[in-house]
Amino acid sequence: MAVVATSEEVEYLTDIDRIEDAFDRLCQEEHQLTQEIDELIDEQGNLEGKMSTFQRIVPSLADVHSDSTKLRDMICFTSDLAENVSGKVRILDLAKSRVQAAKQRVDDVLDLKFCTDGVQTALQSEDFEKAAAHIHRFLSLDEKVLQQFAPDAKESGGLDASLQVLREAEARLQTLVHEKFDEAVNKSDLASVERFFKIFPLIGLKNEGLSKFSSYLKTQIANKSKEHIEVGLSKSTTDRRAKVMFADALTLLFEEIARIVEIHQPLVETYYGPGRMLHLMLDLQEECDKQAKTIVDHFVEHRDFHAKSKLVLQALRTTYKSTNPHERLDPMDLDAMLAECTLLNARTELYLRFVKRRVLADIDVSDADESKAQEHTSDLEKMLLTSKLSCSMQEIIGSYIMMEEYFMKETVNKAVSMDSLESGSQTSSMVDDVFFILKKCTKRAISSASVDCACAMVNHTASLLESNYRDVLYSKLRTGFPSGSFDVTQAYNLLQQGKFPTSTSDTDAAKLEFLTTLNNIEVSLEYTQALKKSITEECGLLISQGAGEVGRAKLDSCISDLAQLNHKFKDVLDYGLSQLNTSAIKPRIKPWVDSYQSISHSITEEEFSNYEANDPYIQEFIMNLETLLLSFKESLTSSNYDALVSLLTTAVTAQLEKTVLKMTFNRLGGLQFDKELRSLIGYLTSVTQWTIRDKFARLSQMATLLNLERVTEIMDYWGTNSGPLTWRLTPTEVRQVLSLRNDFRHEDIKRLKL
Repeated sequence: MAVVATSEEVEYLTDIDRIEDAFDRLCQEEHQLTQEIDELIDEQGNLEGKMSTFQRIVPSLADVHSDSTKLRDMICFTSDLAENVSGKVRILDLAKSRVQAAKQRVDDVLDLKFCTDGVQTALQSEDFEKAAAHIHRFLSLDEKVLQQFAPDAKESGGLDASLQVLREAEARLQTLVHEKFDEAVNKSDLASVERFFKIFPLIGLKNEGLSKFSSYLKTQIANKSKEHIEVGLSKSTTDRRAKVMFADALTLLFEEIARIVEIHQPLVETYYGPGRMLHLMLDLQEECDKQAKTIVDHFVEHRDFHAKSKLVLQALRTTYKSTNPHERLDPMDLDAMLAECTLLNARTELYLRFVKRRVLADIDVSDADESKAQEHTSDLEKMLLTSKLSCSMQEIIGSYIMMEEYFMKETVNKAVSMDSLESGSQTSSMVDDVFFILKKCTKRAISSASVDCACAMVNHTASLLESNYRDVLYSKLRTGFPSGSFDVTQAYNLLQQGKFPTSTSDTDAAKLEFLTTLNNIEVSLEYTQALKKSITEECGLLISQGAGEVGRAKLDSCISDLAQLNHKFKDVLDYGLSQLNTSAIKPRIKPWVDSYQSISHSITEEEFSNYEANDPYIQEFIMNLETLLLSFKESLTSSNYDALVSLLTTAVTAQLEKTVLKMTFNRLGGLQFDKELRSLIGYLTSVTQWTIRDKFARLSQMATLLNLERVTEIMDYWGTNSGPLTWRLTPTEVRQVLSLRNDFRHEDIKRLKL
């Protein structure tokens, strides 16, 4: 590309191309300049209008300048005036504050003289409340300020004399209040005790007042507790509350402390201020621990708690068979004591929640800063966790869990050993007995209001059901269901004294025991779910009482373990039903179904009509099935009976499918097979609440194939996989079934594109 020359070089250009380029550039510049000139000319009118506007505004700018100058002068004047006024106001405020200070000092001096005269008069007349009020006013005065207010010797001497009189009166009043308070305590004069209790904070003895008052309250608590223990110990063994007399004594102790707090907390807050309940409760808790220990010691002694706990520990460490039954502790001897243990802990938890609630409420309304409030809260938590009362209850609950586990295992074993079956009943006695025991034990543990105790017993319950109880049921099924016919009435007659036989020599009794065990397992599934629901509801109440998120998580974990038991029992039930199916169903069904092969299904119209009038097979087969099912119906629960029908249906369909594949059919034979199949489905549907048609899906499709008029009709059905008909037969099986028709050509079947 040629380089365009500048305007200075144009006159020296000699090359035609460069001359033309320079000419073009000059033309473009000329055109651009022309446009700019035109634009400026177009704007001329607008600019002239604006200039005329400015010319009109110029005269008014002088007025604006004049007004601005006046405004500035006015602002400066106002500022100077405000400065002068504010200075005078500051002087007035200073004078006012000094006048007020002088007035206050005069008032203090007058109050001092008034207190000096009044306190002596009040002490002489034993008006201790008035004397305390004077001392309280004196203590609120600043002596250094008073000394500065009396500079001359005369005034200073009078002031010192007044101060000396008041100090002596203060000391004398403090001594008198101590003496009078102690005297009122000795006389059990509650009115006087409260009277002098109110005076302590007025004379600067808040801590001493609280300590002396808490000592008095501790004495009251101790006396009441002693009375309650004596009343409890004096009760006759026939008294309806004798079994829980120590829990009652502990409850009365807690109620007495709660009553004291209810009555005296307003008194403390009014005269000593909020934030003092922690100090008071720490003192009261010392006496509570002492009295609670006395009650627990009596409980341990009179209930032989340690001795029984030791026996239980020895029994749990040894196997059931290795110990002489006569040397083992009777679990019923523990029943009442275990109930009292949970009641003791429940009452303790309720009391501790009351204390925590009251003290925290007092801390919240106190004027302590956040760090101090947290310190007080920490002290409260420490007191609740480490108090002797809490430690004693933890020991009691620890032993209780062990003894409750023993009680549960022993009573469950007893229920199993005493298992019996009443005539006409489908389940034996141990199912109701075992789950009644488990519910009783878990509910009792949860009633202790201890999350750890509840979790421990729920875990023990799940473990006992999973191991001991499940093993008992499983062991009864392992021998299998004896073969042969089954007479329910004869089986009941063979039972000796309502108990199961000790061996399986009596076949009918052994069969009835097997079926009853199946029912026991099925009912146990329902009872396990009901037990889980009951425990969940009980634990919900425990959580609502303040178990916290940690407690909730523990309980949820234990309950979820209990929920897993359904799968364990379901496995045993399936095993038992499988045994029943193998021993009692399949052996009976096979020959009945095999005989179907002897019935010709390559028939004429005359034979088809004869089959319709005189059924050659299906009615007898249904009667055989009905007889078989009726022999089990009375002995099985409805759910187990439905499961048995389902197993029987599976066995029938599997065996019938094998038999049909060994037969030959014509068009009328296929129609006859379809009628027979519908009758069988209708019967089995009528005897169960479960859906069994799905089990006949393959046979129904086989009947459809055997009813075709032509081989090619299969394509009308085969293309409906996405519709209501889902084929259960594979293409190979379809060809195999079609080949059973003796009137279909094999070449046509092979040509099918499935």
